[in-house]
Amino acid sequence: MAKLYFRYGAMNSGKSTHLMQVAYNYEERGMKILLIKPKTDIKGGKKVVSRLGVTREVDMILDTPDDIIEKVEEWIKINGKIDCILADEIQFLKKYHINQLFKIAVTKDIPVICYGLRTDFQMNGFEGSERLLLLAHSIEEMKTICTCGRKAILNGRKINGQYVFEGEQVAIDAQGEVEYQSLCGDCYYKLKAEYEKSLR
Repeated sequence: MAKLYFRYGAMNSGKSTHLMQVAYNYEERGMKILLIKPKTDIKGGKKVVSRLGVTREVDMILDTPDDIIEKVEEWIKINGKIDCILADEIQFLKKYHINQLFKIAVTKDIPVICYGLRTDFQMNGFEGSERLLLLAHSIEEMKTICTCGRKAILNGRKINGQYVFEGEQVAIDAQGEVEYQSLCGDCYYKLKAEYEKSLR
């Protein structure tokens, strides 16, 4: 039986780069992968974009109402067997999408490897990530460091160069004046205290 994998990490931990390396490894051995990402992730358009500058065209973009099982079955009819499904920015998928990816791995014997964030800039979980933490056969943290040198586990949101701790959950990196920084817990709380002080 194939497995559902969740590889998570803070921003800048190399998730998309690792995904593209896995895709290359499969294809180097003559195997076929299906690369998917949610429509919510508008960064890069129809491509997965790594901070190292590496890009790759996505095979399937998922919208909220989509049934992944149906879409995968249609893909197989047209393109043939899939040896692995790779999913980027998985945090933007819904709970039922994760249920479907789990079912694909178990019943169709296709490994599904998901990459994404565990929490948002307010330390709240994303729906897709929370479901993966419950269902994935294998969970792996991809590590990165904070600007202070400690291990980063959180994501800080900047707008116009200033850290903010309020707002909508989804604001895509590099769109307009939005950017993210990976932070350790200590730096996160220090920056949050500065932000709250500035509001007084």
